[in-house]
Amino acid sequence: MQIPPTPQQIAKNAFNSTVALETELANGGRHTLGSGFFISDGLIATNLHVIHRVHKCYARLVNQTSESLIEGYTHIDVEHDLIILKVPGLNAPVLQCSNSDASQVGDTVYVVGNPRGLNGTFSNGIISGIRPDPHGKVIQMTAPISPGSSGGPVLNGRAEVIGVSYASHRDGQNLNFVIPSNYLTILLSKPMNFIPLFQTKYEGVTWITKPLTWNGTATYTFSLQNKHRWRVKDVHCLVLFNDELKRQIGWDIVKRTEVIPAGRTVDITRPSIFDISHLQNMNFSEYSVADKIAFFISNIINSGKNISDYNIVDPIAQRPGGSYEVRVIDYQVIL
Repeated sequence: MQIPPTPQQIAKNAFNSTVALETELANGGRHTLGSGFFISDGLIATNLHVIHRVHKCYARLVNQTSESLIEGYTHIDVEHDLIILKVPGLNAPVLQCSNSDASQVGDTVYVVGNPRGLNGTFSNGIISGIRPDPHGKVIQMTAPISPGSSGGPVLNGRAEVIGVSYASHRDGQNLNFVIPSNYLTILLSKPMNFIPLFQTKYEGVTWITKPLTWNGTATYTFSLQNKHRWRVKDVHCLVLFNDELKRQIGWDIVKRTEVIPAGRTVDITRPSIFDISHLQNMNFSEYSVADKIAFFISNIINSGKNISDYNIVDPIAQRPGGSYEVRVIDYQVIL
């Protein structure tokens, strides 16, 4: 019978494979963006949001001072907030992934990260829930996640990766969430396609906003402009909505699979923001009771959803105030 590793051994092994991801500041200093870990030779797994819009990024092992420039990425999963970075000249042991579906509530977990620049922080907790997600499921745990820890490995008692740290609920106590490792395993099984550090590419496809339309269907429209000399396709956009108090209240993922010719601008219209599962805390107090009932009945009938899917009772929530932002996350250039 194999003796499981001690927490001290788990920490030592994880430190040897975990990196701090840092960007260079204008004054020459460094700012810690988040964490990552070696998932294969020369490849680091982390969250997509950790390095979004970063033009230059360095990886440094938490127990060393030397660093290496990130060349680019080989795999990306927008829906699960995962990206695989390629870094040359930085050798480290690889952390093995477990079958995250075997994880159960009550299991002990260990987290390695760099919270607020405190490199090489090790903490433990338990799995407190397995929660449904619009794109599958997430793991809830009690081990803390702070800014700088996103993208770090979450390990079980056998020192295997069960997931990637990605979020902590600011309004809750000990509400920390993990992307299951099985999504990472699936991502790595796909063909490798190296792209140089992607933010330089994304400057070639920009968006043009148009007002949020509050008619019977609550549509919204924006335009994508291809500034490349080449055609592009499979454009992925993240749309962030703000309420009238400029608070973020929800988001949407928009995919344009059709080819956009070089230099061309295309319009994209979403039929109804009420069909977006990530849009929460809406308040329709300006409408009459009859209008509310008619509106929601029509939407529920058309969408097949239950009225419990909508949160319309939050007294402090505001309706979207016509403010939203589009972020181009990924696309493919057709040479």
